[in-house]
Amino acid sequence: MGGLQNVLYFVVFLGVLVTVHEAGHFLVAKACGVKVLRFSIGFGPRIFGFTRGETEYRIAWIPLGGYVKMAGELPGDEVEPEDAKRSFLNQPPWKRGAIVVAGPAFNLIFPVLAYFFVFLGNNEVISTRVGWVDASAPAAMAGIRPGDRVKSVDGHPVRTFQEIQEVLVDNYEHPIEVVVERDGVDVVTRPVPSKQVTGDQVEKVTRGVIGISPYPRSPIVGVPAGSPAEAAGLKSFDRIASLNGQPVTDESQLAVLLKGATGPLKLTVLRSSLHQTGGTALVVPEVAELTVERAEGEGYAALGGAEAADLYVWNVWPDTEVQKAGIARGDRLVAIDGKPLSSWDLLVYQMKALEKTPFKLTWRSGSTEKTQALAQSTVQVQDEFKTDQEILDIGLRPRMVFQGAPDVLARGPEPERTTIKLSVKQAALASVKIVPTVIRKISIVIVKLFTGEVAFNQVGGPIMLYQVAARSAENGLDTFVEAMAVLSINLGLMNLLPIPVLDGFALLAAIWEGIRRRPIPIKAREYANMVGLAMLALLMVMVLKNDFTRLLH
Repeated sequence: MGGLQNVLYFVVFLGVLVTVHEAGHFLVAKACGVKVLRFSIGFGPRIFGFTRGETEYRIAWIPLGGYVKMAGELPGDEVEPEDAKRSFLNQPPWKRGAIVVAGPAFNLIFPVLAYFFVFLGNNEVISTRVGWVDASAPAAMAGIRPGDRVKSVDGHPVRTFQEIQEVLVDNYEHPIEVVVERDGVDVVTRPVPSKQVTGDQVEKVTRGVIGISPYPRSPIVGVPAGSPAEAAGLKSFDRIASLNGQPVTDESQLAVLLKGATGPLKLTVLRSSLHQTGGTALVVPEVAELTVERAEGEGYAALGGAEAADLYVWNVWPDTEVQKAGIARGDRLVAIDGKPLSSWDLLVYQMKALEKTPFKLTWRSGSTEKTQALAQSTVQVQDEFKTDQEILDIGLRPRMVFQGAPDVLARGPEPERTTIKLSVKQAALASVKIVPTVIRKISIVIVKLFTGEVAFNQVGGPIMLYQVAARSAENGLDTFVEAMAVLSINLGLMNLLPIPVLDGFALLAAIWEGIRRRPIPIKAREYANMVGLAMLALLMVMVLKNDFTRLLH
């Protein structure tokens, strides 16, 4: 049943996109007085259809596109004398340009409607409740604490954590007012956001960062060599499950419990050990009970001088510069170019800014501190569709969540979620705002494909479209519609490329004729169409190769 459902999702997914595109051509052609002979969803033999007025409407067997057949669309097409004035090629250039651009235009307009229905009504989002604060970041300096609820940033009311991030884009290195609610009282703080580079593979964004996250941190410890914590039996990457019999859910709760604790501290910790079974390595969770004398200080320091595990290395990727430098699991990162690191987030920001620039990394291995000049490595990773991608990465990962234990405490704490209701006006504004952002990002990817900055193996064909449709449908109607919106924008932008047999070339031909007052010579158009068809055939072979390569991974 699952396979049949996925096929249905794919047919609906692609059918909607094709219908939207062809409806653009069809409606504008009708509006311009051009005779439309056929409106087809799919290619090849007809499955079923009907004729209304002068137009045949049909669904065909090959669901990989569609077309609108107009009278006199190509040179040499036979046209009835009474239809001569209504043939496509007899229309003035501006009308032909409007007809061909209407398909891609509808693909770019449709996402506004799609996102509108996604946004309209109730939406579950991550709230503005602060789950974690970097102890040395601007937020902590300004007095923001875990558990605070952010109400406004720099004069802008915020309801979601994403809105906090949006206000901080290009907003840094000057004091801003952040109003938080704490115990029912509004508290005004004035952090100075630091300038950091964030973003993704498509584009980098410079934004202000104040060092807060909606995600509470699991109470996972790092244990310095020779510390009282180590002597008491505490190990790096232990997850504190309880303190003096009281369950511990996250770092902030641990800090609160430690504030009022005196004398020996009884800990229950979750730890994992590696067991070899018949050549297979298994990570087995274990529970340990131990006692630690309370030390001076707050938070982890009270546990015999322990630290947060945030900057302790849990995973080292093979064949990276850091692995060749000898950095191993359990080592603690200390500084980049002599500047102390306070959190893994700060390390990530600095790596995005440095890219291929070498840097000096200082780390602690046991009781020995080491410094070495390094650079990020080019590594291959796979996305959810098993597409190989080359990225720059330092090749190190922390242990943010204790995984593998059956106890609910082993899972990472979840951020607070809330439901917000968007009115018709708010949903419309949100959809109009997001679509240009998606168009910009996809345009950047298309340009980078032609410049070679994005590898062609990331382009997918019908099999990848099938996977996108199936997986997005599994995640709910909203995700399915959002995926459809993104693919619609892809289809619209690709069709605007000035490649023969695509709408972009027909638009270029109409513009040419409008400027030069004569059409492109028929022979030139025929040769261009032959080249365009060859290019599309080659493209289809290449994307199918990509699809099958993913399937075989």
